[in-house]
Amino acid sequence: MNTGTIFLQSAVKRLGYYKELGDKTLAQLNEADLHYQPNEASNSIAIIIQHMAGNMLSRWTDFLTSDGEKDWRNRDTEFEEQQLSKEQLLAFWEKGWRCCLDAISALTEDDLLKTIYIRGEGLTVVDAINRQLAHYPYHVGQIIFAAKLITGNNWHNLSIAKGQSEQFNNNMTGKK
Repeated sequence: MNTGTIFLQSAVKRLGYYKELGDKTLAQLNEADLHYQPNEASNSIAIIIQHMAGNMLSRWTDFLTSDGEKDWRNRDTEFEEQQLSKEQLLAFWEKGWRCCLDAISALTEDDLLKTIYIRGEGLTVVDAINRQLAHYPYHVGQIIFAAKLITGNNWHNLSIAKGQSEQFNNNMTGKK
């Protein structure tokens, strides 16, 4: 397998992991939780979902052939509370992720050094993917942090629980 194919598979795998963390987080929240906004300077989880999905749809639709900042995208409204239901937010979340993951999965090694544009700025496909590999986990981390604050002691850990690292490592070593 060539390096470019390995990179593309890794990008899909890593993005899929962060989507899964987001999915597991969102499953722990009710509709009111998604709209909780601690102050005017902070975004609710709903707003973060709106932004992420809007970004994904804009960036990954016609990825190789049109600017990643589509004329139909209104980024500013992504940061306004739309009062979408949990069902609507989850559908938008899924639509954005599907667009992103499908676009990357369709790429080949020959595409990696092509130039694409975001707001007129030329980027290699590799750089555009890496840009989003930094952007989306940043927002998933925000969602997780907000969810932990909202759920408090009812939070179900998504990773290795505090004080459980040794046990986890022993279990992983035993699987080899």
